[in-house]
Amino acid sequence: MPEVTRRTLLAFAALASAVEPTLAEGEGASPELRALIGTHEATYVGLHRVVHQAGSSSQERKRADRIEQDALLAICSYPAISRGDRRAKAEYLLTAEARGELDLEEHMQAILHAMKR
Repeated sequence: MPEVTRRTLLAFAALASAVEPTLAEGEGASPELRALIGTHEATYVGLHRVVHQAGSSSQERKRADRIEQDALLAICSYPAISRGDRRAKAEYLLTAEARGELDLEEHMQAILHAMKR
């Protein structure tokens, strides 16, 4: 068995750091996170349909808003463990934030609690 030297370990670490980003780039979001994102996208469309529908009641708008908020909170609360999940979650939430959606204290609390898991 060949002797493991410090030089061998450093060479291996350099190789691993050069290869790892390539592997991480190919890692996609988990089916669970993709399902949560799909649900939020659908509820977001539903919310806008209700808000812009002539004759919709304030109760209907509040209900649609709550459903959309719950779907967004589910994404915020999702414990993204893999690199693919972390990247997909961050990209999606940055897009939502750019639209002005991450405006509740609950959103930030859910994101921070998910990071602790």
